[in-house]
Amino acid sequence: MTEQECLTCTITDLHFTADKPITSHMSVPFVHHPAYCADLPANHRFPMDKFRAVAALIRSEGLLSAQDFMRPRPAPFDWVALAHDPAYVDQVFHNKVPTAVAREIGFPMREDISLRARCATGGSVLTGYLALEHGLACNTAGGSHHARRAHGAGFCVFNDVAVAIRVMQADGAIQKALVIDLDVHQGDGTADIFSGDPNVFTFSMHAEKNYPVRKVPSDWDIGLTDDTGDAEYLRILRYALGELIQKGPWDIAFFNAGVDPFEGDRLGRLAMSREGLIERDRLVISTLRQENIPVAGVLGGGYSTDIDELADRHVGLHRAAIHVRAEAERA
Repeated sequence: MTEQECLTCTITDLHFTADKPITSHMSVPFVHHPAYCADLPANHRFPMDKFRAVAALIRSEGLLSAQDFMRPRPAPFDWVALAHDPAYVDQVFHNKVPTAVAREIGFPMREDISLRARCATGGSVLTGYLALEHGLACNTAGGSHHARRAHGAGFCVFNDVAVAIRVMQADGAIQKALVIDLDVHQGDGTADIFSGDPNVFTFSMHAEKNYPVRKVPSDWDIGLTDDTGDAEYLRILRYALGELIQKGPWDIAFFNAGVDPFEGDRLGRLAMSREGLIERDRLVISTLRQENIPVAGVLGGGYSTDIDELADRHVGLHRAAIHVRAEAERA
């Protein structure tokens, strides 16, 4: 890919850049950076290789059309500090995270792990701006919803969605944001960061008995019983989406499309099928787009030793985005 003139958008004293210009004829923009995939030991519980596999599958299926991935810049300190304690941000940027915090995060806090967190966060910022421009955009990472204001946790270093919303608010690009978190785990970090903020509504629908044990209340939590399957899940979700629309208007919605509600996921407790996940993603995206709400999709959680199977599950988000866009264009 040849280098092209950067798009620059001033955010107070910050600078937002993408290494490709945004064009109005783009279908559904997808965001990716090679640094999303850092090195972890082969026996680590977190399937880091899924990010490389997701990008490869998107490319091999021709989902990029004539466009390539939009490549984000690593999020700078000032962006991240809009959502996180500056002292913690400094620890991550300078590889000085306390051992106890690193243990809670679950990663060895090295330079490449820090870069990965910054790039994934920058990717969700870019995805948010692309969603405003095109109505719909997706990251190939993101959804690190356990990272709280003071520190990370649960394989989440920085809360990329929270940073993206704060950056876009500081820029004046948005005021009111909706977070729809359908990862199987409750979005405690997002709830913590936006607690008491009337301009950001956090919604989490998850397995009630799953991690985290001590949940931080979202603006609206729906905790599902173990083994909830497609029919009940989608019934509840349709109702919830209708209620969330009524709570607007929203300038943007960030959709955490975690695939760990799948019945075969290593860390999930629900019983959704692959077809149910596909219907879920199409339902969320189409409902929001019918209301002209820009949608920024992020990957969320998914756990399997079979990386190809897991990547295929995750790419359901990107396929759903293209499907909804195509249906809208045919209408």
